[in-house]
Amino acid sequence: MPYSYDLLVIGDANPDVILGPLTGPLAFGQHEQLVDTGSLTLGGSAAIMACGAARLGLKVAFAGRVGDDDAGRYMRDALNARGVDTRALKVDTSLPTPLTVVLTQDDDRAILTSPGTLTAVSGDDVPAELLADARHVHTASYFLQPRLAADLPRLLRTAREHGASTSLDTQDDPSGRWDPAALEAVLAQTDILLPNAQEALHLAGTPSGSPQKAAELLAARVPLVVVKNGADGALCHDGRTLLTAPGLPMTPQDTVGAGDSFDAGFVAATLDGRTPHEALRFAVACGSLSTRAHGGTRAQPTRDEVLAHTTPSGAHAS
Repeated sequence: MPYSYDLLVIGDANPDVILGPLTGPLAFGQHEQLVDTGSLTLGGSAAIMACGAARLGLKVAFAGRVGDDDAGRYMRDALNARGVDTRALKVDTSLPTPLTVVLTQDDDRAILTSPGTLTAVSGDDVPAELLADARHVHTASYFLQPRLAADLPRLLRTAREHGASTSLDTQDDPSGRWDPAALEAVLAQTDILLPNAQEALHLAGTPSGSPQKAAELLAARVPLVVVKNGADGALCHDGRTLLTAPGLPMTPQDTVGAGDSFDAGFVAATLDGRTPHEALRFAVACGSLSTRAHGGTRAQPTRDEVLAHTTPSGAHAS
């Protein structure tokens, strides 16, 4: 029986206020600092990934929570405008929509988030029919949503029982604990793990190691580990072979959300039946091209744009 959705995304949805670049340290003491750019845009790792996948032509549904406020209405409207089905995006009348402020400086950024409804998102917010009716289930921001994190092993197991593949982008752990014991149950139900290089080092328990070694270690726990490595591109490991792909030569306007656009590209390419090294090149192009404008979604590429920047020689085994 054909699936109604290519992709179900579960997780965070919140507006981002992006300011920068800072030219010096952030100053307190009621000192006002000026920056070149500021924007209010759709944010949340899961929401940005969902929009990137829809931009690539996938039929996407989203499950999560927003508050009964202007920020929540903004998020629903923004997701709908980008072709994402938001019927499973619940409205919480007791908690506000999360808000994030991103301060950029050079190729780095500081992120401040007020969790709001993120603390209440749980497995009960995900309709059973969506888990049974999607080819792939992706979830993000594991450490920001403790109730959802506890329910993810069950949700992903159910999706797999219905024939879906699964992926996880943990994002950062604000507590700094990176508790491996708590992660084991969800990793056991994850087909593709999608950290960035720093996250991979922490998840592998090797904070001073290399992304390549971290991917190899994590591949003993997950079938495929895909590591985003900034301007250096990306790499993946399946427990046997390491593949790498370079980044596109370009000057980014804003790297916010580039990793989420990468995730969308890798999942889309995998669902197309592409090999891991082909999917890696496709995803790198998605992430790189998304940096052409400020905000996580404004420059997300179409499939044709990605293919125009994808060459057969872009990845190699090592």
